[in-house]
Amino acid sequence: MAPYSAAKHNFNSAPFLNAVSPVQRVSTAFFADYDLTDNIEAFGEFLYTFRKSNQIATPGTLRNLSIAASNPTNPTGQDIVLIQRRLAEPGPRQFFQETDTWQGTFGLRGKLSNDWAWEVAGAFGRNTAIDGSTNIANLERVRNSIDPSKCSVTVGAAIPCADYLGAGDLTPEVLDYILFTSRDRGGNELATVTADLNGSLFNLPAGTVSFATGVVYRKEKGWRDPDPLTVLGIANTNQQDPISGSTTAKEAYLELSVPILAGKPFFEALTLDGAVRYSDYNLFGSDWNYKASLDWMISDSFRLRGTYGTGFRIPNVPELYGGVSEGNLTTTDPCSRYSTSGNATLIANCQASGVPANYVQLGTTILTTVGGNENLKPESSTTWTVGTVISPKGLVPGLSLTADWFDIKIKDAIRAIPGSTKLSICYASQNLSHPFCDDFTRSPLTGEVTFLSAQPINTGREEMNGLDLGLVYAGGIGSVNISLDVNLTYLNKYVVLPFPGGDPIDFDGFIGGGNGGYPKWRGYGVLTAEKDGVSATWSTQWIGKATDFNAAPGEIGYSTPNVFYHNLQVAFKIDEKTRFQVGVDNVFDRKAPYIQSFTDANTDTMTYDLLGRRFYVGFRTAF
Repeated sequence: MAPYSAAKHNFNSAPFLNAVSPVQRVSTAFFADYDLTDNIEAFGEFLYTFRKSNQIATPGTLRNLSIAASNPTNPTGQDIVLIQRRLAEPGPRQFFQETDTWQGTFGLRGKLSNDWAWEVAGAFGRNTAIDGSTNIANLERVRNSIDPSKCSVTVGAAIPCADYLGAGDLTPEVLDYILFTSRDRGGNELATVTADLNGSLFNLPAGTVSFATGVVYRKEKGWRDPDPLTVLGIANTNQQDPISGSTTAKEAYLELSVPILAGKPFFEALTLDGAVRYSDYNLFGSDWNYKASLDWMISDSFRLRGTYGTGFRIPNVPELYGGVSEGNLTTTDPCSRYSTSGNATLIANCQASGVPANYVQLGTTILTTVGGNENLKPESSTTWTVGTVISPKGLVPGLSLTADWFDIKIKDAIRAIPGSTKLSICYASQNLSHPFCDDFTRSPLTGEVTFLSAQPINTGREEMNGLDLGLVYAGGIGSVNISLDVNLTYLNKYVVLPFPGGDPIDFDGFIGGGNGGYPKWRGYGVLTAEKDGVSATWSTQWIGKATDFNAAPGEIGYSTPNVFYHNLQVAFKIDEKTRFQVGVDNVFDRKAPYIQSFTDANTDTMTYDLLGRRFYVGFRTAF
C-alpha cells in the first residue's frame, strides 16, 4: 500500500465550487402622495423584493462511522472506525435560498403657521425566507444502513445495506434512503413610528438658529425554525433548536445649528452644530449620545471643519436571533505541515494539541459554525474628524479639494472573527493561552479540526484612523461639460483587540482569511464628459497592496499588488424621461490576484472582481 500523500489523496473540492453564484431578483416600488389641505399632505410607499439564489458546495462528509467486524462490507475482520467518508456518489450539495421582503409606509406631513415643518409616519416591514440544502445525510438512517440486524441486501428492501468502504459503492437505493433535502425557515419584522419637527427658532447677528427634534418607537422581531431533522439532531449538521426574540427601542433627539459669526475678517461664516439623542432599549437599558461639529469658513476658498461624537449600537435581531448553522468554509489550518515550519511556538502548540507530525489539512475547508449569538451586548463608540475644504475659485473655477482625518474607537465591537484568524492567533500564543483556543476542537485520531465557531462576539476594542482625500470638479471644455470626482482613503491604523487586555490584531494593510481586505490605500474616481444629451463616463477603482493575514513571508500569495479596475459607459438621453446606456465593466479584464488564505476561487472574493470583462445595456424611462 502506498503511503498517504496530500497531493495525491486529498479531496479536490475546486470542481464543486463556483466563483460566482446565480441570483435572481425581482423588485417593485409604489409611491403616492395626496394634498389633504393646503398645508397637510398624506404620503405612502410600498416596496417589495423577491430573491432566489443558489450555490453548489462540496459533497457532504460522514465522520467517525463505526463499522463492526461482523459487517459483510468490512474486510478487516475487526471493528473499525471510518474517520471520514466523502459522499461523492450523489455529487455536490445544492444550497438554496428564497426570500420575500416587503415594507409599507404611511404618513402625514405639513407646515405650521410659523413655517415649522412636521411629519408623522408609521412603517412596517417583513422578511421571510426558506433556505436549505440537498444531499444532507440522515445520520439515523446511515447507522441503520450498516446494521445487519436492520438493513437488507434484498432488492427493494425498505432499509438497504450500504458499503461505505469503497469509492462509488453507494447504490442509488442507499442514497435515496439516507439523503434528504433540508429546509429551514425564518424571518424578521420591523415596525416603526416616528414624529419629527424642524424649523427656525430665532435670529442672531450671524444668521438664523435652526432646530430639528423628534421621537422614534421601533420594534424588531426575528425567528428561525430549523428543519425538523436538524432539531432532532439526526441531520448531518450541528443540532439546532428553534429560536426567536424581539427588541424594542424608544428614542428622542434634538439638533441645533447656531451661526456664531458671519461676514467678518477671517470669519466668512462660523457655525456650531450640536445633537443629542436619548435611547431606551427593553433588553439593554438606556443611553445618551451626542455630537458636536464646527464649520469655519475663513473665506469663499478656504474652510476648516471638525466633528466629535459618540455612538451606541445594540446587536440587531439577526445578530441575536439569527439561529446557528454550519458550513464548510475556506479555512487555513496552521498545523498543516507544522513539523517543517521551523516555528518553535507553532510546533510546540500543534504537538500539545495532539496533531500528528505528518498532519496535512484535508482540503481547504473546515466545518464552521456561524449565525447569531444571544449573549451579545451593545457596542459603544467615539468618533472625531478634522478637515479642510479648498475651493480655489480664482484659479480653477468649479474645483473643490477636501482632506479629512478620521479617528474611530469602538468598545465591545460586534464582530465575527473568521476561523482562519482564530486558529492563527491561537497557535501563535504561548502554550495555547489565547481565548480563541476554546473555540475549536480536534479529532484525537487524525488531528483535524472537527468543530470551529465563528459566531459574532463582542471584541475588547477596535481602533481605526486614517485620511480621506477628495477632488471634485465641475466645468467644461468649450461646449462639452466635464465632471470629475475622485476619492482616496489612506488607512493608517485598524486594530482589533479580541478581548480586554489581549494582544491587538492588525488589520490595516492585510487581506484574506475571511476578514476581507484592508489595504493601506484605496480609491475611486469618475470622469464624465457630456454634450447634447450624450455622455461618456470612465470610472476607475484602485485597491492597494496588501499582505495575507496568515501567509509567511516568501510564500506564494503572501502579498497582493495594486489592482485597478476600469469601467466605461456611454449614455444617450432620448428625452426628459428616457435614457439608454451601454457599457463595459473591467475593460482590461483584470484578473483577481492569488492569496494564500483565500475565501474562494484562490482569492479574496469580498475584495476583488471575479467576473472579468463584461458588457451590459440598460434602458430607463418614467411615466
